[in-house]
Amino acid sequence: MNLILLAIPFFFIGMGIEYWYSRKKDLELYSLNDTLTNLLVGIGQQISNLFQKILLIGLFIFIYENYRFFTLPTSWWTILLSVIMYDFLFYWAHRWAHEVNLFWGAHVVHHQSEEYNLSVALRQSWFHNMFAFFIFLPIPLIGFSPVAFGIGAGIQTLYQFWIHTRAVGKLHPWLEYIMNTPSHHRVHHAINPKYIDKNHGGVFIIWDRIFGTYAEEEESIEITYGITTQLKSWNPLWANLHYYSDLFKSAKRFTNVGDKLRIIFARPGWLPEYMGGYQAPQEVDRNEYKKYRTESPVYLKVYSIVQFLFALGGSIAYMYHFDHLSTFYKVVFLAVIILSMLIISGIFENKRWVFIAEYVRLVGIGLSLNTLYFFWYEKWFSLVLIISLVALAAFVGFFTASLVWQLKEDNQLAAQKKELS
Repeated sequence: MNLILLAIPFFFIGMGIEYWYSRKKDLELYSLNDTLTNLLVGIGQQISNLFQKILLIGLFIFIYENYRFFTLPTSWWTILLSVIMYDFLFYWAHRWAHEVNLFWGAHVVHHQSEEYNLSVALRQSWFHNMFAFFIFLPIPLIGFSPVAFGIGAGIQTLYQFWIHTRAVGKLHPWLEYIMNTPSHHRVHHAINPKYIDKNHGGVFIIWDRIFGTYAEEEESIEITYGITTQLKSWNPLWANLHYYSDLFKSAKRFTNVGDKLRIIFARPGWLPEYMGGYQAPQEVDRNEYKKYRTESPVYLKVYSIVQFLFALGGSIAYMYHFDHLSTFYKVVFLAVIILSMLIISGIFENKRWVFIAEYVRLVGIGLSLNTLYFFWYEKWFSLVLIISLVALAAFVGFFTASLVWQLKEDNQLAAQKKELS
């Protein structure tokens, strides 16, 4: 089973401890909209991996079985070497993801959050693996087995979870010199010009020291997190696509084909000289900068949290049973999960289309679940039918009541404004 899937409970325990710590120390580390968006993006990334793994893992195995230079045993020392080699290659994949527009368009997703907490670690691109996987092909070529590669990659990935926190200060100097730590990675997520494109290592910071991309966290610099041009959206799908949309809009304004192609592989911020040339990151103006925030009625927030928990549970079940589902139901439940994400983000952004789409989604979930159990798990069909109908009635009632309450509040607010005018 996917190591990340097994680690999900520990991720939530870690976030719970960090949130408790933040409340105890009176720190604002979490906001509801940002945290749920991070988690929704993370769910999407894990689901997208299900569709990519056939190609990527298949390519790895093909190279290992047909073109490897050596045959290395699967043991503790090859796994350790796999972690080190994977992290070295990760450094370059990560560095190029910051230095090439095509790759940055995928990786930017991980940097969009304007908070810095453990939930940010789970905010990962849905497409970046497709761009970066080729960088790791030397591992099977050398002769590391798929098992050693998988364990090494899993350890490297899991390590990076804990470094996404503001709750841990600087550690012992020897650890800070060799290992990637929360202090180093806070620098990496900063948009302060001095820190941009620094500290690309995953497990080891030593690569940055060797190749000149290291920067130390300084107490005198107040870190601002996010990206230089704010996303200003809670939509997980748009988060994965917006940078490519921006590139396309920029390229349309160029006067020659060469520049239209060049921008794909140019550094973020690059423009032709006749359009002003390279746009360097600017210092953050503390008087003007504000984190992106939206407010929704309390009852709709509660509803979105409940729907997120069901979406999370459904996504875990989807990932667990993925290999046993028919292609039809893989696509159907994928559509349901994505629609759920869009509706939750739509509630956060007070989108009017949500008020119709949510009824469609609820009915769609009921139909897809019941047809699945009717055709494939008939002995459970009656129970699922009863439970789904009760849940459908409860959610429709809750959502409708929320809309009525919101409409009532809107009317009262409009009446007050009319009286004041």
